[in-house]
This record gives sequence, C-alpha cells and structure tokens, in this order.
Amino acid sequence: MSSSTATPVPASGGHKDTRGRLRRLGEWCARHFVIVIVAWLVALAALQVLNRSFGGDYSDNFSLSGVQSQQGLDVLKKHDPAAGGYGSQIVLRDSAKPLTSVSTQMSQTVADLQKLPHVLSVQNPLPPPGSQPTGKETVGPLSTDAKTGYITVRFDVQPSTLDDDYLDGVDDSVQSLRAAGVQVEYGGPLGELARPAADDRVSELIGFAVAIVVLLVGFGSVLAAGIPLLTALISVIGGLACLGLLAAAFTFATVSPTLATMIGLGVGIDYALFLITRHRQNLMDGDDPVRAAGRATATSGRAVLVSGCTVIVALAGLSVSGVTFIGKLGVAAAVTVVSAVVGALTLVPALLGLIGRRIDRYRVRRPVAEAGGDAGAEGQGAWHRYAQRVERRPWWFLAGGVVTVLVLAIPVLSIQLGHIGDGADPTSFTDRRAYDIMAQSFGPGSNGPLTVVIDQTKVPSDQRSALASKASNSLTGVPGAATVTPLTATEDGDVLVGTVYSKEAPQSRTTTDLTNRLVDETLPEAVSGTAAHGYVTGTTAAQVDFRDIVASRLPLIIGVVVALAFLIILAVFRGLLVALKAAVLNVLSIAASYGVVVAVFQWGWGGPALGVTGKVPIESYVPMMMFAIIFGLSMDYEIFLLSRVHEAWLRTGDARASVAHALEITARVITCAALIMVSVFAAFVVSDNVVVKMLGLGLAVSVLIDATVVRLLLVPAVMTLLGSHAWWTPSWLDRMLPHVDPEGDEHG
Repeated sequence: MSSSTATPVPASGGHKDTRGRLRRLGEWCARHFVIVIVAWLVALAALQVLNRSFGGDYSDNFSLSGVQSQQGLDVLKKHDPAAGGYGSQIVLRDSAKPLTSVSTQMSQTVADLQKLPHVLSVQNPLPPPGSQPTGKETVGPLSTDAKTGYITVRFDVQPSTLDDDYLDGVDDSVQSLRAAGVQVEYGGPLGELARPAADDRVSELIGFAVAIVVLLVGFGSVLAAGIPLLTALISVIGGLACLGLLAAAFTFATVSPTLATMIGLGVGIDYALFLITRHRQNLMDGDDPVRAAGRATATSGRAVLVSGCTVIVALAGLSVSGVTFIGKLGVAAAVTVVSAVVGALTLVPALLGLIGRRIDRYRVRRPVAEAGGDAGAEGQGAWHRYAQRVERRPWWFLAGGVVTVLVLAIPVLSIQLGHIGDGADPTSFTDRRAYDIMAQSFGPGSNGPLTVVIDQTKVPSDQRSALASKASNSLTGVPGAATVTPLTATEDGDVLVGTVYSKEAPQSRTTTDLTNRLVDETLPEAVSGTAAHGYVTGTTAAQVDFRDIVASRLPLIIGVVVALAFLIILAVFRGLLVALKAAVLNVLSIAASYGVVVAVFQWGWGGPALGVTGKVPIESYVPMMMFAIIFGLSMDYEIFLLSRVHEAWLRTGDARASVAHALEITARVITCAALIMVSVFAAFVVSDNVVVKMLGLGLAVSVLIDATVVRLLLVPAVMTLLGSHAWWTPSWLDRMLPHVDPEGDEHG
C-alpha cells in the first residue's frame, strides 16, 4: 500500500455541489445585475444611515488588568483619589516675563479648570503668595527662571477619550493666560484630544490614483481597471459602516478605521482583479458574459473565498495575545476583509454582467488576460522565457532570493519595541510643542514621570518610619534616574508616593530599563522583610508593561498563525512540503519587512523624509499586527499561484512544467495586484500618525517582497526542485484532512 498521495488525482466529485453553488451564484448575479447592484446600493445607504444614527466613537481608552502598573494605580486611587486619576499637563511659557507676573490669571485659570467635569485636582505651578521660587527647581512645575511652568490636571477618565466639545471648556479656562501673552500648550492625553481629526482621504486618493495607472498599464482596458476600484471602494464603505455599528457596543482603537481601510482596499482590489482576469480569459475562450462570470466565480472566486478565510483566520490569531486592544484591531481589519469577499463574489459578477462583452471597448493599449493553453504548451512573451529560466536554474534563483531576504532582515536583530512619544509628532500638534517645551526646560524625562507607589497598609505603624527611610535610600542613585522626589505619605498614611524622572525621553531604552529596574530590583529590595508592596505606575510605566506583554506573547502569535496557515495550505493542496514551504518562506519575507521598518524608523534611515522627527522605537503592537496581516495577505498570492500549479499538475502529471506554466499565466496578475496593494499601503505614509506611517510602510514593503522575491523567485524555485514530492502527503494524514478545493472544476 502506498504511503503517499503524490500521484495526480482529479478533484473529488464530493465538492461539485459547493463549486456548483459558486458558479450558480456568479451566473445569477451576472444575469440579474440590476437586482444585485440596487441591493448593494440600498444596503450601503441603510448602513450609512444606521451608522450616523447609532454608530459609536473610537477611543484609545483601554487598560491591562493584572499588570503591576494598573495595580499601583488602583492602590493610589483607593487611598488618594485625586492623585490616582489620569494626569495631563497644560504647559505654559512666556519668554518676555516670569509667570509670577500673571499670578492673578493663573489662579483664575486653575479655579476654572477645577470646575470642569471629570477633573479631580489641579496643581498651580506658582509658589504660594508671599514666597519666592527657590531657584533650584529641576523638574517643575516651575523653571528656575520662572518663565516656563506646567499645570497638572488629574481626571477621573482618560482625557483623550472625552468629546471634542470638552476641549472648548479647557480653552475657555486658559483664555485669560493667553490674553496676557502666555503660550499655552496641551501635553499628554489632553494634547491627544486636541489633535486635528485624522483624515486619510489624501492617502486613499493617492492609492487609488496609482492603482488606476497600474491597472491601465497592466491590462489596457478602462472598464476592467475601474471595476476593481469601484467594488473595493463600495465594499470598504460598507465594512466601515458595520465597524462603526460595532463600535457602539465595543471599544475600538482610534487607528481601527484606518487599518480597516488599508486592508479592505488592498484585498478588495486584489480579489476583484483575480475574478476579472479569469472572466476576461473565459470571454476570449468563447463563453458568453453570464457563463464567463459563473466560471470565474467557480474558480477564482473559490480562491478568493479560501484566501479571505485565511486572512480572517490570521487576524483572529491576534486574540491569542490576550490583549483586548490588539484582538479588536484584528476584528476591525477582518470586518472589511469580509465585506471585500462578499463584494467580490456578488458585486463583481453583477458588474461583469452589466458590462457584458464591452469590457474592452475603452482601451489604452491591447488588452491582456491569462494565457491559455495546457501546461507544457509553447508560450510566448517575457514571462514564458522567465519561467523557463527558473525551470532550468532553480538553485540560482533560490540562492538569490534567500540572500536578498536575509540581507533585508539583518536590522530586525536590533529591534527595540516601545511606545512612540509625542516628540515624533508634527510641530503643528500642540502636544508636540508641549513635549519640546517640557524637554527644554525640565529635561527629557519630565515628559514621562514614573510614579512610585509603596503600599504599606499591612505594615505596623511603628515600622513605617524605618520602611520609608529604607525605601528612600534604595531610590537614591538608581542608574538611569535623573531626579527622585522625596517619598510622601497619603493622607491616611497607608501609601508612600514619589516620582522618578529618567535621564532620557519616555520612549528611550534607558527609560524602559529604568522602569524594569525599579520594578524588578529597587522596589523589591526596598520593601524586603516587610509586608509592603511596591509598584511603578503612570502612563510610561503602563506603556512598558504593555511592551513587555506584547514582546512575551509575540512568539505565541507567530506560532499560532503559522500553524493555522500551514494547516489551511495542507488541507487545500494536500502537500506536506508545499505547506511547510509556504510557512517558512512567509516567515522569511515578514522578517525582511521587519528589517526595513527597523532601518527606516529605529535607525533613522529615511524617517525624516517621511515626516518622523528623530529615531523612534518600533511601536509595541506593530510587529504583531504586521505579522497577522502580512501572513494572511501573502496567502492571496500563494493560493492564486499554487492553485494554478496544482491545476496543471493534476491535468498533466508534469510537476516541473506545471510550475513554469503557472508562473507564466499568473506573473502579470500577481505583479499588478502587488503594485496596487503596495500603492494603497504606501500612500498611508503621508498620515500624521507615526504608527499609521509605520504600518503603511511595513505592509507595503512586505507585499512588495512577497510578490517579487518570494512569489516570483523562491516559490517557483523551491517548487521546481521539489517536483512531484511537493504534493506528497502520508495516506493516514490525507484521510484526516478536510477536502478544500481552491479552484475546482469550473463547470461545476
């Protein structure tokens, strides 16, 4: 009995019902195009109305339960509610006169701020009446020359989550200071609230413009170029409306709609392009438009369905992180992927039915589609000659691809995860100006103070003095700390509170190391031998905790997503080595894209050209998001190419010729689809949000690498070398696997 399934076998007849349903769906949509188009427009209008009436807002208000920074904040809130709120600074500067000269306006501002909703406390930076600055202030709230200061406002909610109208009350409160000639800037979360609303329309227009050019040059037909753009846009608009309705019940991050738009446009254009390419070839082969649309839906439509499910599975893998914030980003992106798949399977065939045989009437060059013919037939053109070269010298192409990917991946060895601070924002943002003033006047660490909390509730009263003395000594001379304020007890005496200022900016490695040193070494030593517990809290400490959680769970995310993708490829193509090859090569391409992101943003190789000030760490969750998204998207090209190889191999039994044949007929489509997706993602580097820039560049580079180096070099070279062994699967495993046919019998 044979132990493998490497012999070519036609697709199982048990799947004809599924294939038949897709073919019938495509034909029905093409034949009844008026009903389908009207239904889409009505649904789109209804979703827009519902979203405007009941849709929710996006917010970055999330917390990590169980981490030490949250525990410290909870302790502080319990024993000193005013000190335990969410702090934000209102930064003041007057280059002409000391702030003490506007004490009346300062007092009025503080009083007005205190009256605002959600405000727990407001700290006046000026010394009490009758006293003078000591001239020794190094961390504020007043500078040594008294020309710079900051008001600390503590809120009972995260200020960045409040409505824009709330900012009007803050503006009114500081108006008297501004009228006196004082520069007023909002720092921290209050500054984030004051940022201009995100507007990605420029990015979307740039992406669309490039996509139009690529489609016209690549396929020659104006109508064929317009359908993918139109259907992708409609699908994304519908998906975003659905996301808005979900946001009414669940909290999604402010970056969610941008991320969903990026992914939705990219896959929407790709999926429509795959269907239209097959449809046009069917028309050239003599089918009528309705039958051609049905056959395209039964074949390329099935590849779209499998690819879309793979992308969604990869995005769902983000929930393994255990961080709600990240899991919901995956959900947000998955919403527009679902709408893109539905649009490709219904709206695209309807538009193809509407256009009929006129798809190539308006042309800018001779239209092209998939090459016809059987595997092994004599082809023509550059791609055929290229495919033959790969077939003749697979080792050279494999070596060239591996070296390219490894060189690009080198920077990833020095990756530094962290949080991108306000210092990387444009100077047009008030929080950036506040950040710069604070750093100049009080040192870079003033923008990210670390609050030390020592809970001595269970410590006997007669031992608390000794504990305070020991803790103060432990906090003296901590490496990386610029200043440590004296520990003071809360009003009930149960908690000691102090502030540690780093020598460097909040997003620097020095500050991260300082935070971890305080948590892991300094505070445990300070409270050793007692029943007290020490915590480091505040915004910067919470960001470090978040970074540590993400870094620790990233390998798990990678493992889960790779395993799921491996199983999907194995089930689809019944080839153990094919699935293993897909997993390994995708990991290599993602590593290369990580390397480019590190070089540009962390090393500063081109960051200023993208509008990023200085060198910044890689935002903690960006590698995790990139991995899930890229791994899912790479399956589009993987399945599209491998389905053609598999189809030809089942028909001819010639493994090497099947690879060359598949490469010849798919290279143009994959290249054009990749260029479109690259243009969509790359257009988002003009965003003011540095995280969006990072994701846009990372996704663009990864797709470019995946569709060129991986899909056109590594995959055909490896498949040629493996030959028929690529499709080998042990019989026992084949019996266990479900049967998923990516592009079955098109006649259904």
